[in-house]
Amino acid sequence: MKSRPRWARLAAALAVVSLVALTPVPAHADGYVPISGSGSTWSQNALDQWRKNVASNYGMTVNYSGTGSSAGRNDFINQTVDFAISEIPFQANPEDGSPPERPSTGYAYMPIVAGGTSLMYNLKIGGKRVTNLRLSGEVIAKIFSGQISKWNDPAIQADNPALAMPDRSITPVYRSDGSGTSAQFTLWMSKQFGNIWTQGMRSQFPQINASFKGQNGSLGVAGYVSQDYGEGAITYVEYSYAMKSGFPVVKVLNKAGYYVEPTYQSVAVALMAAQINPDLTQNLDGVYNNADPRTYPMSSYSYMIVPTQTNKVFTTEKGKTLSRFANYMLCEGQQQAAALGYSPLPMNLVQAGSEVIKSVPGTEGGVDFNNCNNPTFKPGDSPSNNQLAATAPNPPDCDKQGSTQCVEGTGGAQESTPATGSGGVSGGTNSADAAAAAGGAGGSTDAAGAAAAGAAAGAPVYDANGNLVSGSAAAAGGAAAASLPFTLADNGWGTPQFIMLAAGLLVVAAILIPPLVGRRSGKAGTKR
Repeated sequence: MKSRPRWARLAAALAVVSLVALTPVPAHADGYVPISGSGSTWSQNALDQWRKNVASNYGMTVNYSGTGSSAGRNDFINQTVDFAISEIPFQANPEDGSPPERPSTGYAYMPIVAGGTSLMYNLKIGGKRVTNLRLSGEVIAKIFSGQISKWNDPAIQADNPALAMPDRSITPVYRSDGSGTSAQFTLWMSKQFGNIWTQGMRSQFPQINASFKGQNGSLGVAGYVSQDYGEGAITYVEYSYAMKSGFPVVKVLNKAGYYVEPTYQSVAVALMAAQINPDLTQNLDGVYNNADPRTYPMSSYSYMIVPTQTNKVFTTEKGKTLSRFANYMLCEGQQQAAALGYSPLPMNLVQAGSEVIKSVPGTEGGVDFNNCNNPTFKPGDSPSNNQLAATAPNPPDCDKQGSTQCVEGTGGAQESTPATGSGGVSGGTNSADAAAAAGGAGGSTDAAGAAAAGAAAGAPVYDANGNLVSGSAAAAGGAAAASLPFTLADNGWGTPQFIMLAAGLLVVAAILIPPLVGRRSGKAGTKR
């Protein structure tokens, strides 16, 4: 009669072992501990998508708070995060008079994604939305320094011969928080139009006059412009936010005399002229003055600031996670950059980033360039090559400075604008179709469609102060959904599958055998 408890105990043990064996484990979890970072909202749409991907594919947790570049750098200095994201490096002389930004432990700058700082706007003529606005750099500088205040200013009209510009006040919308986007935008204005914008590079954009509206974060400025009360407004924000909001962006006049939109290809062409400083920060003078007609002049890239020493929060275990995440961003993650409104990093920046990864405590190693899957290069390419720049289309003739103007839309608003002036002609294709025809990284058409769909369904609504009234902030940028997560290859029937089969058989045995043995033992006991 003692056989029953013994078999029962055995059955329970088998069941426990089987259930443990059957418990799903995220693919490639490999003991990755969670890491956290903060900083840039310029890069956040890309970063949020990548975080989703590595969570799904590697069981990896990467937490991120888009608090602005200035806050991210301070968090890194205070050792409250494992990494920071910023468009500009630590500042030796912060503009607000605060102490120099000097981390107490080692760090390095690693490029993570390129893009164009776009000018998103909300403008109508005769009740019809304008989607093909063009502006020269001088006009842009005058708008954001308060020297041009009406949309029908003669200088704006000269840039737009196909549009009868309306007599409406301009509302410049700026970042009220410390922002790398503000820094990049004001750096461009100060370098190119220093006689107009006289305040130098500013992370904290100043309140120029009462017509200027300050909003917190990239979502705040994009949210203000996209509302009905935002008609007449214009802001500077990463191209990704305009695409996701379903709004157009300005075509900016470049040094070759063409008005160009910040597509992933025009950014790739522009950054071929970027100079990399020894610490991997960027010198963009060559980008601003690039004479290639395909160039978007306000192109740049963002940095991840990574520790090269352990500190009170960063350990070698976290270094393993960070190095694997960084490797993913530089390679597979760049496949999605175009669809998310960014431009993939070229090979020279990936090489520089690979060296940084090697310096992280606990690193898994640098990039395997034969298996990187970055769309800008293939195995054996030279760093001076860029597959996207090589296939980037030339701008249409109607986007050359002069008496004609292309009617096709831009950004997240690809519909054409009816000509209300003279010289409105078709360039043959909008930016999304041109990108698809070029056969580059792909995804721009999908991204534009996703942006329009997102704007139409579940889009957030903000009040005049940028506060969320209805809808979901995630729909506007908290969770990029323009691209599906990168899918790991199916390795077929292997050891894990055999283990699961054996575990399943053990479960069946644990259920069926004890009652049979118990009944047989009971009969034997009765006979005795």
